[in-house]
Amino acid sequence: MTASSSAARDGGRSAATWQPDHLLDRYEVLALPLGPDPDGEDPITATLVRKAGPEPAVHGAVLYIHGFTDYFFHEPLADFFHERGYAFYALDLRKCGRSLQPQHTAHFTTDLRQYDEELGHALEVVIDETRAAGGPQRVIVAAHSTGGLITSLWLDRLRSGSPDLHAAVCGLLLNSPWFDLQGSPILRTLPVSLLLRGLAAVGPKAVLPQELSDGYGRSIHETTGGEWAFDLALKPMGGFPVTFGFLNAVRRGHARLHRGVDVGVPSLVLRSDKTLFNRAQPGSVDDADVVLDVRHMSRWSGCLGDRVAVVPIADARHDVVLSVPHVREHAYREIDNWLQGTLGVLAAAQSDSTAGPA
Repeated sequence: MTASSSAARDGGRSAATWQPDHLLDRYEVLALPLGPDPDGEDPITATLVRKAGPEPAVHGAVLYIHGFTDYFFHEPLADFFHERGYAFYALDLRKCGRSLQPQHTAHFTTDLRQYDEELGHALEVVIDETRAAGGPQRVIVAAHSTGGLITSLWLDRLRSGSPDLHAAVCGLLLNSPWFDLQGSPILRTLPVSLLLRGLAAVGPKAVLPQELSDGYGRSIHETTGGEWAFDLALKPMGGFPVTFGFLNAVRRGHARLHRGVDVGVPSLVLRSDKTLFNRAQPGSVDDADVVLDVRHMSRWSGCLGDRVAVVPIADARHDVVLSVPHVREHAYREIDNWLQGTLGVLAAAQSDSTAGPA
């Protein structure tokens, strides 16, 4: 893309800060400056990623947020929305993916609310560029796993704290959101939560002794039998170490969600139809969620507010859109139905309300 075409796409503004992405062809990145890091790992930035080329924006835009030990590499997801007239953006959060720097503890935060800064900044950029491209100011927030928890809590705060900015968000699409702690029920008791809080206060960057399995990573990476190419330095097979500070932040987020929030927009939650933690059970890493408990997703999705649809996708992996071909095609059909049904009806109603009497 030439500088002049980029400038035209940005409504005449200088596009000098958008740079070619070093990870994906035909994508561009924009570094979002952030304030001082409350956790003392300055400097920090976040990275907004957009698909290069003519911006469709006929129906608005999508802002995608990754999960833990993850970053944006999901080109087919961007293509799906682009083909349907949505400009596509993804955000690599601070200390994650393209935003990870040598002085950082990967994916580390002691408070999920810290992400509000880059989420708000990214949403403003998306709105501005969509407006400049002549599209409606309608943004779908999409998120996976930990990103699903982060964005749900953020939208609840945005609805009450910045209603004008929240008004541009028209839907929330969640892919296997992390709504509760997986594993033995004892891990979800108050005494364990209090112990975790104490350990996080004393040593927030201390690492949990239990290592994560590399089975899921191996099942999806192209070098070990999967279909997907991603940078193992940014998404290791066995995941990044989990710190007490980060897990405590997540558990505090879970507690807030469980008390009930209101994201203020229609929500679609996609998940697998089953979880497989015990390898002695029938099934495999290719046809079940081996990371989170899908029962928690169903149980707590009602806490998002009104107009929530939960759709189990048979034989889906943890990241539903990284499932085997026929399964992810099922997931994309469900997203299509939601776009054309729930969000299509919403768009029509908004159009009628602004048109006024004939």
